[in-house]
Amino acid sequence: MGKRKEHELDIHENGKSKSPKLCGTNYPVSISFIVVNEFCERFSYYGMKAVLTLYFINYLHWDQNLSTAVYHAFSSLCYFTPVLGALIADSWLGKFRTIIYLSVVYVLGHIIKSVGAIPSVGNSTVHIALSMLGLVLIAFGTGGIKPCVAAFGGDQFDEEHTIERRKFFSIFYMSINAGSVLSTVITPILRGDVKCFGGDCYALAFGVPAILMVIALVVFISGSGMYKKSPPEGNVLSDVCKCIGLAIKNRWRSSEFDSKKKHWLDWAEEKYPRRLIHEIKMVLRVLVLYIPLPMFWALFDQQGSRWTLQATRMNMAFGSTFVLKPDQMQMLNALLILLFVPIFDVVVYPLIGLCRINLTPLKKMAVGMILAALAFGAATLVEVNVMKTVVEPAPRGQCLLQVYNLAESDIQLDISGSNLFSQPIKSYEDPPSYQHLQLGGSSKNVSMRIIQNKNTSECVQSFREQKAYSLILHSSGSGVVCQLASDNIIKSKKMEAHLRFINTLSEAMNITVGDVDFYVAGDYGISPNKSVIRNKYTKVRCSSGSQVSFINLGLLDFGASYTIILTNGSVGIVPKKMVDVVANNIHITWQIPQYILITAGEVMFSITGLEFSYSQAPANMKSVLQAGWLLTVAFGNVIVLIVAEGAGLNQWMEFLLFAGLLVAVCIIFSIMAYFYKYVDPEELDKLFQDKTVDGEDDDSLKKDKKEHMEQIHDYRQTKKTHNFLVPGTFHIHHSLDNLH
Repeated sequence: MGKRKEHELDIHENGKSKSPKLCGTNYPVSISFIVVNEFCERFSYYGMKAVLTLYFINYLHWDQNLSTAVYHAFSSLCYFTPVLGALIADSWLGKFRTIIYLSVVYVLGHIIKSVGAIPSVGNSTVHIALSMLGLVLIAFGTGGIKPCVAAFGGDQFDEEHTIERRKFFSIFYMSINAGSVLSTVITPILRGDVKCFGGDCYALAFGVPAILMVIALVVFISGSGMYKKSPPEGNVLSDVCKCIGLAIKNRWRSSEFDSKKKHWLDWAEEKYPRRLIHEIKMVLRVLVLYIPLPMFWALFDQQGSRWTLQATRMNMAFGSTFVLKPDQMQMLNALLILLFVPIFDVVVYPLIGLCRINLTPLKKMAVGMILAALAFGAATLVEVNVMKTVVEPAPRGQCLLQVYNLAESDIQLDISGSNLFSQPIKSYEDPPSYQHLQLGGSSKNVSMRIIQNKNTSECVQSFREQKAYSLILHSSGSGVVCQLASDNIIKSKKMEAHLRFINTLSEAMNITVGDVDFYVAGDYGISPNKSVIRNKYTKVRCSSGSQVSFINLGLLDFGASYTIILTNGSVGIVPKKMVDVVANNIHITWQIPQYILITAGEVMFSITGLEFSYSQAPANMKSVLQAGWLLTVAFGNVIVLIVAEGAGLNQWMEFLLFAGLLVAVCIIFSIMAYFYKYVDPEELDKLFQDKTVDGEDDDSLKKDKKEHMEQIHDYRQTKKTHNFLVPGTFHIHHSLDNLH
């Protein structure tokens, strides 16, 4: 029966539908369609994901914690669904039809996501609903085809062309990284540099990945006539789960009078062959080592969330012309991985070997964890310095206050019940910082005494807790007058500058800064705060009636808040620029060390982890290990989701928490690794052959031996499907998305 099944498969694969070769080589023409499909699909996925966090914050107007939580919930779903995709492909539809059907779901998700980013389509509730529906469909689409595309590409090769198959996976890997790098460069440009609907063009940034996914689907279908399409052969993962379930069930139902078993899995011997049970035992030993691994991915996947948000509060300018987008920094990981893989293989590991250091795979993984923890230590240092440019809101019962003295001489300010501003306030002095004013409740009317040139004026103003204010003092005929203005101390989420004007002239002014218009009433009128893009404004148009003049505001920098005081000078209007909130003065290059550390950690952890896993399990169990590995990534994102929504820590403390947790997990993992004994799965054949030859099979194995051997044969057939899924150079994070 088994031979007949094999013969039918050979006819199907090697008959008239056999794929032609590329230019006389052993490479099937069909793989070119698969490689192009993979490039477009990865461009589609990473391009959409690159701008996702900023989309949540700037378009859906969610706070940073909710945006981070939803981002990682989506990432987690993308790594849970591959298990479902593998079951569908191997048990029902086959790889080809699974890729087709789920790619259609994928495309629909992108289209719905793009429509949700169009402001004119419904209200905010509609935008959120469309965005969430689109993300769920994308997660099922990308996750469902992850375990199919690479395996389907491997199916196209004849069994004897193992070298060509291995090189194909290297080309496949390059297409993944090419799509990743290009998309994380291009889609942020489409988002930020192209304006549509009066702001950042998220509809275009999502629309282009949607178009790429349509192209991916069309290209894949175009090669349909050239593909080898193996029928579904059953999924070993489901068989493993059934075997484990039966063992647990029988163990639970057993009584004290039943014969004892050496291992709890042995309770499945009544239905499953001993070889399969022994293979599952080997796999479970590796899966136990997977338990601490989600913590690494909890740190690694924050490149697209917390690290991107950190970048929005940093200086992104390189010189006077080039400005990097905060969501473009993610491309650094993909670029560094291409550089680090050969460096570690050719330089780092051989040097360690020359030093006679026995760096086993599990030790490499532990070092990778430490490097990731150090990356978050570096991120903590950057965050501490970034926070120095941020004005923290006042706590309850207090407010923030700064004073502008627009009079012609120094002023002494005496606030009732407070010792703030004990030193004289100089004329037109830029306030050094905000002061905390105690209110003793949610609001308070505060009396102030103003002394100028021995003349005293009284002033009463109303303050509310947790607000920021500027007290503006200026001369009038009866003394000094005070005005209170509410301040905007929150840095722009779009990395823009906040700007307002105070007009000391008698005439009202219309001012145009870039494409933003301000109206400022005369006689110390104050304009509303508005956002302007970061730029040098050397010729700003000011008009009053028919009179037009131009002023130089200089550089309005990332994240700063400015108050421009318009005064009358000998050459016309003279602007005096005050800085309420300092600009983002920590340069983005300070993020490079953390990216270097996290990428080095990825090389030592991810690549080594997969290689170790597959070296410790039988060939037909590789799909089980791949499912387990993908689930560690999924659970890692769940950890971030929980911390982001539940911890309520300052960002630098959260970074430090993650670093500390990973160090603790690394210690636990190192202890587990110390007691782990390496095995050689190839010894299984010899082990069971020797048992048969020596007559050591017990009665339970000899009983109905023909049936057991047929089961073994069926399980071994899965080797044909799974044996080539993960060649040596294909073990990195971006490629991991496509492995079975």
